[in-house]
Amino acid sequence: MVPARIDAVLQEARRGLVRVGPEDLSAIAAAGGLIIDTRSQDQRSRDGELPGAVLVERNVLEWRLDPTSPHRLPEVRDSDQTIVVVCDEGYASSLAAASLQALGLVNATDLAGGYQAWLRSQGDGGR
Repeated sequence: MVPARIDAVLQEARRGLVRVGPEDLSAIAAAGGLIIDTRSQDQRSRDGELPGAVLVERNVLEWRLDPTSPHRLPEVRDSDQTIVVVCDEGYASSLAAASLQALGLVNATDLAGGYQAWLRSQGDGGR
């Protein structure tokens, strides 16, 4: 069986990322990095919010985070800022982070395992 093309695309996207774990998020935020939650409203309602994260719908992610965009978030400082994209399980966020790197955001990455990994790291379910 031939692997799905998306698996190859995902693998290529991750080659350029220095993925982080749930234990890294607090230090990244404290150092001025942005934690970006791209999960859907349904997922956030079902599983809870990620403390300190900025909510950005995936369909506008690049416009909100490109430092040269007139539609960027005020929290975006420059192309060197660390940005950690979080999705539900860490797949879509890898593709999104690679897209941000293509825009010149050199320290864009994602949370390995996504929100579900963060939730498991909380021990009590994160709630």
